[in-house]
Amino acid sequence: MKIALVQYYPEFENKENNIITVKQMLDKHLTDEDIVVFPEMTLTGYTMKAELFAEEEDGAGLSFFISEARKRKKHFFAGIIEKDGNNYFNTVFHIDRNGLIAARYRKIHLFSFAEEEKYYKSSSEPVITKADDWKIGLSVCYDLRFPELFRFYAKIKCDAIINIANWPVQRIEHWKILSRARALENLCYFIGVNRTGSDPFNNYSGNSVIFGPRSEEILTAGTEDCITKIELLKETVINARIKYPFLDDIKLI
Repeated sequence: MKIALVQYYPEFENKENNIITVKQMLDKHLTDEDIVVFPEMTLTGYTMKAELFAEEEDGAGLSFFISEARKRKKHFFAGIIEKDGNNYFNTVFHIDRNGLIAARYRKIHLFSFAEEEKYYKSSSEPVITKADDWKIGLSVCYDLRFPELFRFYAKIKCDAIINIANWPVQRIEHWKILSRARALENLCYFIGVNRTGSDPFNNYSGNSVIFGPRSEEILTAGTEDCITKIELLKETVINARIKYPFLDDIKLI
């Protein structure tokens, strides 16, 4: 499975300009990748103006990603502020190669440090999706600090975990350590995509990562805008779990 991680600097609360920027990056850099992963709240940055920027399924941002996934025949994982009735969710959408919504994961652990819970509704449902023959567990940013979510994904024997984030530079070492730990303890790939640049509240240094099932560092992006690509083999996960059958000994979930 060929993966592309889209690490970029979204203009804060400017969905229209960010659509243009992302499209230009995709046009310039994408080739034969299977999966394309974007940061949290891909087209707005980490805003608390949920009511202003939230979308239903016909919204401009989601429509853009649906169109691009269909045109390019790739799986997209993108962050959208989602409106459902009177509720707003910090959501990662999986859009498949045909431009269909294959899954949506609504962030479970809202970031109380930024009072996210005042503007968004928390979900209570882990979400596992399939991209071709890969089983993938979904998560968003602050979820990374709560290993019980990822143990659930391990129990179901996910091949990979995706986390999309706006993780600030002052805690970037936490991002790296926790990402590696989530890969190691669950014997799967961990794919984490972070943003660059700044917003009115924080600076961001990118450092998108992929760690393998034995905690090996497979990819760490730098601090600049980029689309970083790599091919991952599911056999690596299978072999690690055969050699180290630790997941069979989980008792509490």
